[in-house]
Amino acid sequence: MNIINVLIIDAQGGGIGRQLVMAIKQALPGAVITAVGTNSAATTAMLKAGADNAATGENAVIANCRRADIITGPIGIVIADSLFGEITPKMARAVGQSAAKRILIPINHCDNIIAGVPETPISALIEDAAERIKMIC
Repeated sequence: MNIINVLIIDAQGGGIGRQLVMAIKQALPGAVITAVGTNSAATTAMLKAGADNAATGENAVIANCRRADIITGPIGIVIADSLFGEITPKMARAVGQSAAKRILIPINHCDNIIAGVPETPISALIEDAAERIKMIC
């Protein structure tokens, strides 16, 4: 089996990213997880959760989107100026134009409402994302 490179992008406090790191590590222990936070708090949270590599900021998102097999995080990572303005247009473009598969967590906040998606506990969304990543691999 080839080593799969999973890129997790998160903002704010990194809570969703932290949970994704733990769930993916459990589902796919051989995956290499790179965590990129839009700020140092998000990066630190994901690194403490067990990410193999970590970086912070716009250029880190752009560079790591080129290397990833799978990109995951809250849906806001593909919407410029989302997550309280932490996702720059360049970040959203890099995620959207990446050749990687994207597994996005449908979070209804920051003025981005996803129609047809019921309010689901974050833990269930994280489990579903990890399972879908496992199926891809």
